[in-house]
Amino acid sequence: MTTTDATVTRLAAGDPIDKAATWAFGPYAKAMLAGTLVTIAGFVPIGFAASSAGEYTFTLFAVVAIALVVSWFVAVLFTPLLGTLLLKPPAPGAARGPDAVTRLYRGVLLLALKARFVTIAATLGAFLVSVWLLGFVPRQFFPASDRPELVIDLTLPQNASIYASEKVSAEVDAMLEGDPDVARWSTYVGRGAIRFYLPLDVRAANPFFSQLVVVAKDAAARDRLRERLERELAERFPNLVTRLYPLELGPPVGWPIQYRVMGPDPETVATIALELGALVAANPLTTDVTYDWIEPTREVRVRVDQDQARLLGLSADAIGRVLNTVVSGLPVTQIRDDIYLVDVLVRAIDEQRVSLATLGELPIPVPDGRTVPLSQVARLEIGQDFPLVWRRDRLASLKVQADHVAGVLPAEVVDSLAPAIARARAALPEGYRIEVGGTVEESATSQASVFAVVPVMILIMLTVLMFELKSFQRLAIVLSVAPLGLIGVVAALLPSGRPLGFVALLGVLALIGIIIKNAVILLSQIEADRAAGKSVQDAVVNACTIRFRPILLTAISTVLGMVPIAPTVFWGPMAFAIMGGLLAATILTLVFLPALYLAWFGREDRAAAGPGAARRGEPAAA
Repeated sequence: MTTTDATVTRLAAGDPIDKAATWAFGPYAKAMLAGTLVTIAGFVPIGFAASSAGEYTFTLFAVVAIALVVSWFVAVLFTPLLGTLLLKPPAPGAARGPDAVTRLYRGVLLLALKARFVTIAATLGAFLVSVWLLGFVPRQFFPASDRPELVIDLTLPQNASIYASEKVSAEVDAMLEGDPDVARWSTYVGRGAIRFYLPLDVRAANPFFSQLVVVAKDAAARDRLRERLERELAERFPNLVTRLYPLELGPPVGWPIQYRVMGPDPETVATIALELGALVAANPLTTDVTYDWIEPTREVRVRVDQDQARLLGLSADAIGRVLNTVVSGLPVTQIRDDIYLVDVLVRAIDEQRVSLATLGELPIPVPDGRTVPLSQVARLEIGQDFPLVWRRDRLASLKVQADHVAGVLPAEVVDSLAPAIARARAALPEGYRIEVGGTVEESATSQASVFAVVPVMILIMLTVLMFELKSFQRLAIVLSVAPLGLIGVVAALLPSGRPLGFVALLGVLALIGIIIKNAVILLSQIEADRAAGKSVQDAVVNACTIRFRPILLTAISTVLGMVPIAPTVFWGPMAFAIMGGLLAATILTLVFLPALYLAWFGREDRAAAGPGAARRGEPAAA
């Protein structure tokens, strides 16, 4: 756009086609290259974020960087060549002044320059208001996928066998059979689904857990099926922990609201988690509070009398082998079932291994060939223990998990729970702690990985800009425009209801590079006009008038390019952020930047014109 507009302008000024086509290379090529490199630098945090979320965004950085470099070569080499073939000089007498839109902009610009301090103050005021309104923009890490799959998790009590899981899964299969909203489904008993989708939350294999992946007819059918199944599963399986959810976008986190209770003693951790679960359940924004482990199960404890066992020549290991054979079974051979080998176990019948009295009479062979009852060398007790204990940093770690009501984001729920969680933390015994997990933790980790690379982005931008501008004052003017795109970002996200999530944050970072690129090219034009002998105000007005159409058309084309992805679930927030931010930043680049430049450097005009001109105020061009 820049080189084509420059070629058309020089043709209208009477230059031959070859000179007009190559003229833009001189004043614009270097500034365009600097702007391109700055724009690429804006995507550096996106490409080099050292987190699981960066896995989804590196390709975006790579594609954008390659496309921008290629586009610069096209702009300075191919476009002028194409211009010599397609563009024709205007007919004699066909030259005309600027169009109505340009004349309107020129009038607004002159008014903004005349009241430049009011323009600057109004812009800063709008920026401060947008910072305040940013707190009202909803926050979201990654949205749920709009794919038709619905995942169903079935968690039985943790002492349940795989046969119980198989029975429950078969009943759910029967519920899905013939459902008009179901296209097909797969059932996994004793484990989660295989990773058929990169962000899938893969579950560990456990006999008490089953998972179904249901493919609905479409997204609307998926939502209807989810609502219906949630109600039916709660009625038919009240002792199960069931969760129905669409596939995730972004790094998998499982339950959206999570708190980790950590400490050295599992029993104390479980007690604290129960109290914390009551706090979470009392919040009206949460539903389906559960735990990843907390259910104790009964167990038989064998207390070996070591003195008596040694007198008989027995060891605890020998006693354990006998008990294991009777209770759990010992493989004695294998049989073939098609291509599979199946172990054949020998063990006692149910009546002989479920009663403590019967087990107490279990004969234990001793070295001299005799047998003694188990009760002679050991005492059997019934106790309780946790069949599953997760650990983190070598400490017992128990998750309090919950879902949220419809229309509420996880960050809002965590914010509403923060005061109660703070009081719970204050009452914890020494060595125990509560940590926030789930979506909020993963979002903070991913954003921290992006912001960790921001200093590199800033360093690259500053280096490129200093090579191009060669002035700290001009550098400060260019950088002052960059954050003002936040005005448009908030103005786009807040009314549309789009959340400021990880993807939208990437759009904001990319927007900084685009804004600085336009500012650099405009400032380079102002400096070129001043070098040609124009006064500061004349140079500002002339440069802005010349650059108005290319900058505006570039912004409009970029916004229109974002329209197709704006309705999408994943890229929609980023598209809205870029569209709103770029439109606002374009206006600020064409109005605020000239006013700031004139306020900064306008004294040079007054100093050159003498005291009389300074007293008269604005130059005649105003």
